[in-house]
Order: sequence, then C-alpha cells, then structure tokens
Amino acid sequence: MEGMGDIPVVVAVAETQGFAAAARRLGVTKSAVSKRITQIERRLGAQLFHRSTRNVSMTEAGEHFYAHAVRAQEAAQEAEDSVLALQEAPKGRLRVNVPMAFGRLHVAPLISTFLARHPGVSMEMLMDDRVADLFADGFDLALRGGTLADSALVARKIAPLHNVLVAAPAYLERHGAPEAVRDLSTHNCLQYSYSRDFQEWVFNSGGEVETFRPGGSYSVNNGDALREAILGGTGIGRLPTFSAGPDLATGRLVRVLPQCRLPSQTLYAVYPERRYLPAKVRVFIDFILEHLGGDQPSWDQNA
Repeated sequence: MEGMGDIPVVVAVAETQGFAAAARRLGVTKSAVSKRITQIERRLGAQLFHRSTRNVSMTEAGEHFYAHAVRAQEAAQEAEDSVLALQEAPKGRLRVNVPMAFGRLHVAPLISTFLARHPGVSMEMLMDDRVADLFADGFDLALRGGTLADSALVARKIAPLHNVLVAAPAYLERHGAPEAVRDLSTHNCLQYSYSRDFQEWVFNSGGEVETFRPGGSYSVNNGDALREAILGGTGIGRLPTFSAGPDLATGRLVRVLPQCRLPSQTLYAVYPERRYLPAKVRVFIDFILEHLGGDQPSWDQNA
C-alpha cells in the first residue's frame, strides 16, 4: 500500500515535535526527515505540520493522520510480537532505561550473565536519572522507583526501596549528631535534586509525621555524586539503601535519626501494554526478579 513507509516518519515528528529529534529517533538526517514530510504533504495535498523556528506542531489534518498512523503502528507491532512470542529463544535488540546509580551498582554487573544466557538478544541500556518517555524514546522497558502515574504502562514489582538519613562519622564528630528532626536546621543538609520531594523531608516517628525543609551547601542531580559528598564529610543526606547499604555495613556511613523512618518506595519494571509481550522483554524481567527481586533485597540484608 502506498504510503505505509510514511507512517513511522509522521509519528516520529508528531511525538518529538521536531525534525531533528525525529531524525535522531529514526537514525537518519534532519534534512531527510524534512524532505520526506514535504513529499508526504504534496502527495496528500494537505499540510500536516506547522513549522516554526522553535518547534513543529500538527495541523488538523496532521492530527487525523497521526491518530490513524499510531493505530497502524500498534497493529504492526502486535503482528511482530505475536510471532516473536511463539519463538522459544528470545531474540532482537532490547532497549532498557534504568536510573544511573541503581543501574551502575546493581544492573550493569548482571548484563554479561544475561547476554551469555540469551545470545540471540542484543542490548542497549540507557542509565539516566531523568524519567524517560518509553513511547517517544522507543524503550522496551524501564526500571523505576516511586509512584507510577502513566496508566498506559504495565508495572511489575521488583523490590522495596528504603531510604535512610546518613552522614560520615567525621562529620558527626565535628558537628554532633541531631537528636530530633528540628535539630537538622543547624546542619548542612545535602539534596538530590531529581527527587520528587527534594524540598521536603518527611519523617515518621512513633506514628507522628514530621516534615523538614532541608537547606545546605550542595544539591546535585546524581545519586552517586550525592553519596560521595556525604562520604567526604560535607553534610547529612538522604540516600536509598541500595546505595548506602555497603557503607552502613562497613561503618563508612552512620544512620542519622534512626528512630525516624523515611518513606519507602517500590522498584518496578515498567513496559508499554501489549497483547503479546516479546520474549526478550519477558526473560529480562524474569532475570531481574531472579537476581534483584524479593521483599528483602541483597542491599538491605547488612544495612
């Protein structure tokens, strides 16, 4: 059918709102995307996109084309998934998005074992603390912690994620250990800026909820960098136990206000809802559950 090859191009431009971003997704040049869209518009006799120096937006005709194009893409993907689901051995490229610190500490060391177990699978893993758009960025699945808002994604629980307030022994020797939440106001409190609640720490002490607005000399958008600053004695900070666990076990870090519990989260494997789950996605989720799943994950056992 004429125009079937146009569908991925129109969808990419519509979802990324730009020719350059669409080109990166499709693996072609920006000029190739622009030229293809112009050819499609000429063939249809209708303008699909408004162009400006800042972005690209859909016209009414473009919105109609996009709505049908997405359904056509989904049908094509479902057809491919139905065939892949019948295969005993998973195969194909697997694109995974994971948080930076968690991915480095707990996922990256497992990848060689996974690929050796499934030689038909090739893997592309993006470690990023920002929440990626699985649809727009073309990921097969992601590992995410916290509250999941996107109902278009399927979520499978992997493990609990606990948080603790910690400091280096050297810092506490210089400044003393706070005995109550209010005492934190006299301390240098370091923050992870990508946290959804980084401007307010919430504590539960004996059933009573207390909040504190931290302030200090350092805020960073990377969990590893925050941990290094805390280990260096710069101040007190909140870390997940998957990062702080080994340091707590060896005494390099000490818990602060251990009687006050911080909210816990859950680590999920999330993926776009499909009628047929590709084998490559299914075996990776099963593999992560095998090595990292459970109510008491390995990083909590000695923390």
